[in-house]
Amino acid sequence: MIPESYVKVFTAIAVAALGVLALGLNPAGAGPPPLPLAVSGPEWRPLSQRGDQRLQARLEQALKQHAAWQPLLVQGKMSVGLVDLSNPKTPRFAQVNGNTMMYGASLPKLMVLLAAFQGFEDGTLKETSEVHRDLIEMIRRSDNPAASRMIGRIGLIKIDALASDRRYRFYDPKKGGGIWLGGTYVFGGEQNPEPITGLSHTATAYQLCRFYYLLAYGRLISPERSRQMLKILAFPDLPGKFVSVLETSVPPNYLYRKSGEVRGFHADSILVWDTGWRRYILVAMIDDAGGEQILKDLVPVTEQVLKPSQPLGSGEKRKKTPK
Repeated sequence: MIPESYVKVFTAIAVAALGVLALGLNPAGAGPPPLPLAVSGPEWRPLSQRGDQRLQARLEQALKQHAAWQPLLVQGKMSVGLVDLSNPKTPRFAQVNGNTMMYGASLPKLMVLLAAFQGFEDGTLKETSEVHRDLIEMIRRSDNPAASRMIGRIGLIKIDALASDRRYRFYDPKKGGGIWLGGTYVFGGEQNPEPITGLSHTATAYQLCRFYYLLAYGRLISPERSRQMLKILAFPDLPGKFVSVLETSVPPNYLYRKSGEVRGFHADSILVWDTGWRRYILVAMIDDAGGEQILKDLVPVTEQVLKPSQPLGSGEKRKKTPK
């Protein structure tokens, strides 16, 4: 005979389980699989080999439906990169003006993040609570003094050398450039302009997509270091752009993001790691005063591109993009 105390425990567990089910929750599979992803050697392929013709065609078609965007795309003032990660073993990549190097604003702070963790790994930078606070301020809030302090600790030339290092190749002048950190983020700080354009900071949508892609698969430094960098990129504190649209439907711990803007330039980069089809990397840079609103409008456009069997344009009138 089962003791009465055991019966009470089993009954409590059963009631709690029924309550979870009644709320539509799944305790065994609540949320997506953890990042970074583990993909075996034979299945791994670099992003340059993940181009997908169908995704490319859908992205181009979706962007063409917005007439106001066409001059920007033609003039190289708007670039978009999209990586579908809904099936981690067969990711798909598409880009428009993805290799066009543009002013990067705060986006190259991602290179500071990488250089900091490379320093932790190599033992050339000490991990302290103060350093971690500055990294969080630099990424989640895009704090310029924090970024400049980190650049001072590591060294501007060393950060640029790491971006060009054969291990990462986030910047390659033979392939049109890439992500370049051209100086500190305080007035009068050290400068090292990008060699091709002479701009202080640059980026391309393709290389930014690569950064998130390699992080998602644990291939920046190591799986553990990649996980630590992802943790800092999560819970974005700055509103606007992609986040203003996604925050209504995606938990903040599933959003890994770095944005940038100055005067008429607006950019955002994000890894969305939710359930189902909503697992993707989206990067866009807009050299236009209306870039903020374009970035907001771009989220539902690209999500239509990603949705299985979703006719393009079918959801444009369902609701307005949040302001």
